[in-house]
Amino acid sequence: MDRYAVLGNPVGHSLSPRIHALFAEQTRESISYEALEVPPDAFLPFVENLHAEGYQGMNITIPFKEQAWAMSEQRSQRAELAGAVNTLIRTQTGYKGDNTDGIGLLNDLTKNLGAKLCGANILLLGAGGAVRGVLQPLLEGQPERLHIANRTANRAKALAETFSDLGPTHGSGLDGPFAQYDIIINGTATSLQGEIPAIPDGLLKPGGICYDMMYSRNGDTAFVQWGKNQGARISSDGLGMLVEQAAESFYLWRDMRPNTRSILQTLRAE
Repeated sequence: MDRYAVLGNPVGHSLSPRIHALFAEQTRESISYEALEVPPDAFLPFVENLHAEGYQGMNITIPFKEQAWAMSEQRSQRAELAGAVNTLIRTQTGYKGDNTDGIGLLNDLTKNLGAKLCGANILLLGAGGAVRGVLQPLLEGQPERLHIANRTANRAKALAETFSDLGPTHGSGLDGPFAQYDIIINGTATSLQGEIPAIPDGLLKPGGICYDMMYSRNGDTAFVQWGKNQGARISSDGLGMLVEQAAESFYLWRDMRPNTRSILQTLRAE
């Protein structure tokens, strides 16, 4: 039985083991998948030990995505652009790094929620690794403009400049200046503390979409609730993104793509 895991700190809350168990059941693949908490200062030796034990791949979550990028023997183009790795794929001597966060967000927005990116005005909140990982696929969707807003304005401006070759980008602080947006995406971790980024009301166009890259097992996240209060047509958390990025990882490991819609329905029901 091939062994896989998700590595993070903390990681006990992760739904990834349940998701991959459902993938394995659906595809009849014989795998094991567990959540392993890594000591904050021991990521590299921890991964080396897993390689020695024969692990075929890992998902990487907070706070180790940048360290996973640095230790990867090879990196996919999307991992290079993201500057972060969330998927490790076994090689003879180590692991290849990839990043499936962006395609996970894109698939959830467009396939599951029916969002139209082409010509849209998008506001993306945050400038950390999670945001960096989704910029390429969002810009490949050909929005009219993608505005990155972050508590530290210089980080948002630098990120916008880095990705400007892929499409029209703009960076600012959380004080704007803002326009009105078809889609507002929260790429910060504020929802984990029950908070939202300090942005003004009234930024969402009528019939717009709000999306939180975080998810909660206990009802709406703070940002999802904010979106509903703003009159969003759709206000969704990131559970669909989690399932979609996991499906891409599963495909990289097993060369088999699960039916994510039925898995997502199962998880929502649970």
